[in-house]
Amino acid sequence: MNDPIGDMLTRIRNSSLRGKSTVSTPASKLRAWVLDVLADEGYIRGYEKGTDANGHPTLEISLKYYEGAPVIRELKRVSTPGRRVYMGVKDIPQVRQGLGVSIVSTPKGVMSDAAARSNNVGGEVLCTVF
Repeated sequence: MNDPIGDMLTRIRNSSLRGKSTVSTPASKLRAWVLDVLADEGYIRGYEKGTDANGHPTLEISLKYYEGAPVIRELKRVSTPGRRVYMGVKDIPQVRQGLGVSIVSTPKGVMSDAAARSNNVGGEVLCTVF
C-alpha cells in the first residue's frame, strides 16, 4: 500500500456514505494520531484497537451521524506520497471559512489547524475535513 492515510480516509468516506456504523482499517501510529484529531474535533465517535482474523492489529472506527446524515460531509487528502504539501503557520488553509478542519503533521505532533496556529508551528497538511 502506497498511501496508508489516503486508504484510511477512503474507507471512512465510503463507509459513512453507505451508512455503516463502524469501519475497520489496519493499525499504525500515524493513523491513530489522525483519528485522535478527528475524535477531538467531533467528526467520529472514537476508535478501538483490535486484531483481525490473521492476528494483524486493526483500528475499529465508530462513525458519527446527525439526524441520519453523516457528520463528515467532505474528506480530502491534501499531501500525497507523490506530492508532499508543507506550509508555514501563516499559510495553513482554513476549511470552509473555519467551519472545517485541516489536519497537520507538525514537529510537535499531529494536530488540527487551529491547534497548529495556537502553537505557532507549521508542517505537512495531511487532509481537510468538513
